[in-house]
Amino acid sequence: MTATVEIYTKFGCPYCVRAKHLLDSKGVKYTEYDVTMGGAKRAEMVARAPGARTVPQVFINDVAMGGSDDLRALDSQGKLDQLLGVGGAQ
Repeated sequence: MTATVEIYTKFGCPYCVRAKHLLDSKGVKYTEYDVTMGGAKRAEMVARAPGARTVPQVFINDVAMGGSDDLRALDSQGKLDQLLGVGGAQ
C-alpha cells in the first residue's frame, strides 16, 4: 500500500528541491504545502512537528520524518522504500 506523503516547503529552498527530487525518483505522489509566506500552513507544520522551524518537513502516514537529510539517511539505510510502500519492500 502506498503511503500518504506530505511535504512543507518554501520557495527557493534547495533542500526542499532535493527532498522532492528523492520522492519523485521513487515515483511517490505527495501533497506539497508552500509555507513561504507563513500563515496557517506554517502554524500547522510547527504543530505537527514541534520544534520544527526549517523546511522541508516531510510526513509519511502522519509521522514526522524530518527534512531532506533525514530522508536521504532513511534511503541509504534501506528504510525509505518500506515506509513509502514502494519497490520490493511492500
